[in-house]
Amino acid sequence: MSLLLNPQNYQSPQNDLLSKEIMEKTIHFFEDKGLKSIKEDDQASRWYTDFLKLIKKEQIFSTLLTPAGYGASDSRFDLFRVCEFNEISAFYSLSYQYAYQVSILGLGPIWMGDNEKAKHFTAQKLREGAIFAFGLSEKTHGADLYSNEMSLTLNGEESYLANGGKYYIGNANEAALVSTFAKYSENNDYVFFVVDSQHRNYKLNKKISTSGVRSAYVGDYELIDYPITKDEILSSGTLAWDSALSTINIGKFQLGFASIGICTHAYYEALNHASYRELYGKKVTDFPHIQKIFTESYARLIAMKLYALRSLDYFRSASDDDRRYLLFNPIQKMKVTTQGMKIIEMLLDAIAAKGFEQDTYFETAIRDIGMIPRLEGTTHVNIALVIKFINNYFFNPVEYPAIPKRDDPADDSYLFRQKAGKLASVRFPNYHLPYEGIQIPNVIIFLEQIELFRTFLEQAGPNHEQLKNIDYMLALGEMFTLIVYAQLILENSKLNPISSELLSEIFSFIVRDFAQFALTQISNYNNTTQQEYFLKAMLKKPHLDSEITRKLWNNEVKPLIGIYQ
Repeated sequence: MSLLLNPQNYQSPQNDLLSKEIMEKTIHFFEDKGLKSIKEDDQASRWYTDFLKLIKKEQIFSTLLTPAGYGASDSRFDLFRVCEFNEISAFYSLSYQYAYQVSILGLGPIWMGDNEKAKHFTAQKLREGAIFAFGLSEKTHGADLYSNEMSLTLNGEESYLANGGKYYIGNANEAALVSTFAKYSENNDYVFFVVDSQHRNYKLNKKISTSGVRSAYVGDYELIDYPITKDEILSSGTLAWDSALSTINIGKFQLGFASIGICTHAYYEALNHASYRELYGKKVTDFPHIQKIFTESYARLIAMKLYALRSLDYFRSASDDDRRYLLFNPIQKMKVTTQGMKIIEMLLDAIAAKGFEQDTYFETAIRDIGMIPRLEGTTHVNIALVIKFINNYFFNPVEYPAIPKRDDPADDSYLFRQKAGKLASVRFPNYHLPYEGIQIPNVIIFLEQIELFRTFLEQAGPNHEQLKNIDYMLALGEMFTLIVYAQLILENSKLNPISSELLSEIFSFIVRDFAQFALTQISNYNNTTQQEYFLKAMLKKPHLDSEITRKLWNNEVKPLIGIYQ
């Protein structure tokens, strides 16, 4: 079965009938609506009432986003199907995926809190077809939790008044509940509480107009003496702080699947256009450089999905004793999404002006794809997080049981009781394990680059001044990120088998990208003589085999022409 979503020959990977039906009904809704109507809504910034009616009628959010025990018997927070719905909704428009993702974020602090009454009330609202919002970021300092200015002030013995503003909040116009992060004014302790977007003390200042996700509502709201009782308080102190971070772990993880959905749709459209067009008496897809663009972008897209699905396996299998997802998740948020930007840029070079025409899906992909890594947790923040794991990844291996493919129906309850903090305690098995038994030249070349990087760290690691230079460390983090990215791709190529030609092409671009990062480290920063020696040694070229590339084009890329319109 192909890893690429194709709505016109759709086979859901879900293992239960209801989950399959949800995905199929969603696809049928969008296919019946059609690209023309979706584009008209986008250009008019029209709120997607029809989509929300579908959500309510088919109980989609209620089924997918209610943990076991709070909703119907088939409701569970099963990350495997949660992520599939992200990919499908983004395949048609990031606006739809955005409404879903910010609802997930809004629900996080509720399910993680200790207010059972609020949980049951939320489950009822989900059954009624409600959407939700996550009130975290503020206009002056974004998502800097330490600088949060929203306050909760005691007003009598058991009631409070909430005051302050939140900015860039999705679903702020119609959310049944907005999970809002604040501080108690009397002791500066953290608190999460819920507010109703229709309450008279909730002031919706404006919709923030953006170039992408036009149909979605990104809002600026203010609470003015909004009354809060213990029924609205979700969590306080450490639990509130942990709920903020753990919610982001769950919600921002979805971004990788959104990028995959966008790139898949854009890929089909671009490939169709190029194959139907003739220049100088030849089909555009007959030109070697165009074939190279489509072959490499196909390899990058499959690599994105292999990584995302494998990262999902680790997230679903997480426990207090295995927290490797804390490394894999920020790479999902950063690397998978920036690869999406790379693919759209490559495809645009193949179809040129066609990509900017307003009646194409591609035009929305151009606008939306760059928003994902930039607006939902910036890339440099995630790289800075990733760097914390380097030492244990390379120098302190431990044994773990093998993590299986996690496509089983299950309520992923650990997501709502994640253990926070202590990133330095997270351990990893020997990084050589995925490479055992692989004889593909490009995989072997990349392993050589990894060994050089490890030796670089061991014998010529960053000195005190370099460690303080954030730019230097972020550039180094790009190299480490690619190593982890390759690990999970390689692991998943065995669980979701791909051809040797495709694996070779994937590691061809990985070798080139790694060499490019090494060159950046050499040319942009001052390095010691020993550091430069190792960095130069990392400037390897992939094994180039035109026969492998030709077979990949003929056997896997060319057959995609015309399969989805």
